Amino acid sequence: MNLANNLDTVHIKDIRPGLKNFSITFIVLDVGQPVPLKENREVRTLKVADSTACINLSLWDEPGAAISPGDIIRLNKAYAAVWRSALTLYSGKNGDIDKIGEFCLVFNEQLNMSEPNLNFTNTIGNQPGSGLGANVNNSLNNGNANNIGALQNRSSASLPVPQSGVDRKNTSRYSGDREREPPMSSNKHSGKAGQRGGGRGGQRNIIRNDKR
Repeated sequence: MNLANNLDTVHIKDIRPGLKNFSITFIVLDVGQPVPLKENREVRTLKVADSTACINLSLWDEPGAAISPGDIIRLNKAYAAVWRSALTLYSGKNGDIDKIGEFCLVFNEQLNMSEPNLNFTNTIGNQPGSGLGANVNNSLNNGNANNIGALQNRSSASLPVPQSGVDRKNTSRYSGDREREPPMSSNKHSGKAGQRGGGRGGQRNIIRNDKR
């Protein structure tokens, strides 16, 4: 009994996160270096492609070591999941990996289904910045932005310009618009003497001149 006859055959461009128990045929483009893990196990990441797109394939132990670039592989009982924001192809439990040829397979390397995609991380809740804390920070940042914008609009608003011939000291409350007043004399008595001489003394002179 051929297991492939009981499974749906899928093209790489149609693979989505959570898809499982399907068959796929591809050519191996690249085999990554083994990553050693606990219990003397290792895992490899392979880049594989068919006529529609390419994708990363993760294989454990001997199957990954037995495959070389250029091999045409038929993978049965495959499934797809997201690893580090990238869609990745896996061999399911008791899955079959059969080499059916070499080199002669048209493939598309332009469309990479394993490009990092933050939309995939949303489905598993691992996207950075998700959760209540991010929402609070965003609301605070938006509030600060609105306040800053209001201050900028307020500071950029033009002040009323005094008309010509009008004393600017009486029309503006801002120190930048006020003309500098002459400094006060350091002699305290000179002010009183000046007021007396220029005030009542002046009036007496005018009255005397009128009487004459």
